Amino acid sequence: MLAIIVDSTASAAHPVPEGNPEHAGRYEAVRDRMRGMDGLHWVESEPATRPQLARFHTDQHIERVLNTCASAEEGELIALDWDTHVTHSSAAAALQAAGGVVLAVDRVMEGPETLAFSLARPPGHHAEPDRAMGFCLFNSIAVGALHALDARSQDRVAIIDFDVHHGNGSQVLAERDERVFFASLHQAPLYPGSGSASETGLNGNVLNIPLPEATPAAQWRATFERDVLPAIDRFEPGMIFVSAGFDAHLDDPLGGLTLRSDDYRWLGHTLAAKAREHSEGRLVAALEGGYDCPALARSAAAFVGGLQGA
Repeated sequence: MLAIIVDSTASAAHPVPEGNPEHAGRYEAVRDRMRGMDGLHWVESEPATRPQLARFHTDQHIERVLNTCASAEEGELIALDWDTHVTHSSAAAALQAAGGVVLAVDRVMEGPETLAFSLARPPGHHAEPDRAMGFCLFNSIAVGALHALDARSQDRVAIIDFDVHHGNGSQVLAERDERVFFASLHQAPLYPGSGSASETGLNGNVLNIPLPEATPAAQWRATFERDVLPAIDRFEPGMIFVSAGFDAHLDDPLGGLTLRSDDYRWLGHTLAAKAREHSEGRLVAALEGGYDCPALARSAAAFVGGLQGA
């Protein structure tokens, strides 16, 4: 099945401090791997507009990010949070990352393709309405989900987050909007410290599944099948969004779970099947974490291959 890759080329020009794992090599590794795959239609991302960002983020947050980037001298890195830095070129990368998910929504709504993967950095799922954190400036998935709801007339959307870290920013959206179902499988304890099973949102529209370090991959899959898939069935979303973080991989330096690329292929295949059941095949995924570049590239390519039915 043909899938769209929304390529945010500004991702390569968002520098980070030396030693930071969220570097441009992540984007380049995934891009190089996917360029060799068949059945992918590549399109260039477009920057998110301020009104699109403002559906989720406060005006003050948008201004702080953009103004801080604009004020940075050539080569200067400015901290917005202890692990989240920007420079002059970071605004373009963050706007393209959010705009890539918006564009992906429009493309899968208009067809003929119904599957899209936004290849961009920085990631987004930790960004809260008024706060940058965890390498994230704008919450691309939240911005895209609200675009689907408010601009594309969707009644309900689901956000499935399989990053090893809890997507606290995306959960904030579901806690405020009953049109959104949010599910997260993540390692605990681990950054950012949120995502307990007791956090259930509005009428149960939040599903958190914290897993201990070294959880076997077979148990991870079984948990996903037992808990997440029936929850999607109950919610019946008109579109499925995926925060596709690949740092639950066995080789990742920031996590302690045990998934491999075949598990991500299974995830892609499984979520695409759910999209066909509930949302006319419409699914939009965005790159989140993954910090071992070879494992990240293999896993992201396997996930997209799974979406395509490979």
